[in-house]
Amino acid sequence: MVLTVKTRSRTEMVDISADVGRVVAQSGVREGFCMLYVPHTTAGVTINESADPSVRADILMVLNQMVPWKADYRHVEGNSPAHVKATLVGASQTVAIENGAPVLGTWQGIFFCEFDGPRERKVHLRILEGRFK
Repeated sequence: MVLTVKTRSRTEMVDISADVGRVVAQSGVREGFCMLYVPHTTAGVTINESADPSVRADILMVLNQMVPWKADYRHVEGNSPAHVKATLVGASQTVAIENGAPVLGTWQGIFFCEFDGPRERKVHLRILEGRFK
C-alpha cells in the first residue's frame, strides 16, 4: 500500500496517523506490525506527540537551527539541509498492531516529515500479520 502526501511548506510535519489506521483496519490484520518507509532523500517519518501542534513547530524549529538553510554546503541542488534533516529523522518506522489498530501511546501520532517542499510524496506501508513472541 502506498499513501500519497501533499505538503504545503518547505519544512512540515504532516500527521498521517488516521491514514495509517485506515490502511491497517482495511487489511483485516488483527495482530502484527505495520512497517512505514519513505522513499525520499529529503523527507522522513517519525512518531511523536500529536495532541499539541506546538510540539511539531518546536521540532521543526530545532531542526532548522541545527541544520540552517544558509551554510557552506557543496551539494549543487541547494537542498543539502533537507538531506541532513532526513538522515537525522530517518526513513522508516515500525508500529505494532493489536486488535486491528496501530498501537500508539495516548499522545502519539505518526508524522510524515517534509524537508524540501512543497511536494507530492509517498509513504509505503507493509502489514505483517502474526503473533510474534
